[in-house]
Amino acid sequence: MTKVCLMTCPNPEIARSLAKQLLERRLVACVNLVPQVTSLYWWDNTIQEDSEVLLIAKTVAERIEQLKAVLPELHPYDVPELVVLPVEDGLPAYLNWVKTEARG
Repeated sequence: MTKVCLMTCPNPEIARSLAKQLLERRLVACVNLVPQVTSLYWWDNTIQEDSEVLLIAKTVAERIEQLKAVLPELHPYDVPELVVLPVEDGLPAYLNWVKTEARG
């Protein structure tokens, strides 16, 4: 089953590097980089506000555990964001492409 994964990075260089590493390891088939999102969140008992890059990655369910294992090693944050959403439907050719490219 196809999954969409949401992650954030502190800047475009780190986001691009992370995306390439995930692609090279075939953990994901595609990563979209959405620059300059503003994130507000709790950290150290205070509300923080930062500019980040949002990564939207497409992969398959079989790769999620590996992604969860490797992300903390590759990411500069103490607690990197990874939210996994199911894809319920889509263009069959695209979903097949994701399945083919996110292979182990």
